Amino acid sequence: MSTAVRIPRAVLLPVLGPLALLGAACTTAHPGTDTARPPRQVDVAPLIRMAPAAGGTADPAVPLTVTVVRGRLTDVTVTAADGRQVAGRLSADQRSWQSTSPLGAGTRYRVRISVDDGHGGRGDTTTVLTTRTGTQLLTAVLGPSQIVDGGSGVYGVGEPVTAQLSKPVRDPAARAAVEHGLKVTSQPAVSGAWHWVDDSTLHFRPEHYWPAHAAVQVAFDAEGHHISKDLYGGAVSRVAFRTGDRVEALVDAATDYMTFRRNGQVVKTLPVTTGKPGFETRNGIKVVLGQEAEVRMDGETVGIAADSADSYNLDVLWATRLTWSGEYVHAAPWSVGSQGHENVSHGCTGMSTENAHWFYQQVRMGDILQVVNSHGHPMEPFGNGFGDWNVSWSDWLAGSATGVVLSTGTPGTALPSGVRVRSTSPLAPLL
Repeated sequence: MSTAVRIPRAVLLPVLGPLALLGAACTTAHPGTDTARPPRQVDVAPLIRMAPAAGGTADPAVPLTVTVVRGRLTDVTVTAADGRQVAGRLSADQRSWQSTSPLGAGTRYRVRISVDDGHGGRGDTTTVLTTRTGTQLLTAVLGPSQIVDGGSGVYGVGEPVTAQLSKPVRDPAARAAVEHGLKVTSQPAVSGAWHWVDDSTLHFRPEHYWPAHAAVQVAFDAEGHHISKDLYGGAVSRVAFRTGDRVEALVDAATDYMTFRRNGQVVKTLPVTTGKPGFETRNGIKVVLGQEAEVRMDGETVGIAADSADSYNLDVLWATRLTWSGEYVHAAPWSVGSQGHENVSHGCTGMSTENAHWFYQQVRMGDILQVVNSHGHPMEPFGNGFGDWNVSWSDWLAGSATGVVLSTGTPGTALPSGVRVRSTSPLAPLL
């Protein structure tokens, strides 16, 4: 971006009567009496200082500064080869200019500087500044993908935002720099925070579920920013999605019934069966990961011997996936007599074919299913689907490098009352 300062020429016009104006219009100026002379051209190179200096290879993490030893700057323009300009700020006395947007790593810039020497002389000069190439550029693949529901980009209110980094980041200060480069905005606004799942994966979630029918935008915008040592922010990435109705299903393994709610209202209660002893269904909150109208389920793929009384190998209809390890809600016509009475599955939530089809049509990726009163292990927070909502809010904040609650109404800013903490591939399905 160009920062230019131009001083308007002041012209004093005397108050003249009509005759005087007429006489003036008929007067011919004598040669050599015109005082509107062009400014004297001067060599500005001795008048300016630039840091980092031209000619070498500059550190892109260091702002570019231009100063004058006398006179004032009238224009500084810093342009990359692709035409993008670097934003900058001119000092109040017009004697110095500094870049305010980051320089890219491994980039050649054309720097044009114009100066007024204060004695009627003006001039400009052009030089080249090259920044050194960072040994590593950090990029991020953001989720969720927009390719759902025919490209509509609509998810359930439990869908977390994910950022998969191209390189691991371990240093706390570098992690904070990454978080500052990640921006989440939404309408309506919520309070939320980032959480480091591992050295190269972050999740963002609100303190509570997303509002229904919210519009969410996510960006990793750290291009040119210094992360750590020779690691710099790479290309900008963005994703946007919307949420649908607030859909929540509660499965009670003690009563063997599911209560299905939409926007807080009970829509239906359905008899189900969950995991039998030794195969108990996980307790906790799960997020719908995907749906398959038909899926092959084979007990051998999860360690059940083919000659065992617990073995199975069959095609199952209307399967809604909840974990990568194979937990589904699906049609189980063979267990209809047990549904609503006892738990006989291998860990999935089984329904009649009619009820499973109805459930399949009611939910989408990101919707919530919670299991209570099962004797199974709790849902894993990470690694086997989205168990993010099973992490307490204080523990979630403890997993942030900044420990700050962010408002999605203003990207990347802490709430006035912000809290600061001191301190896979899918596997085979169950049945």
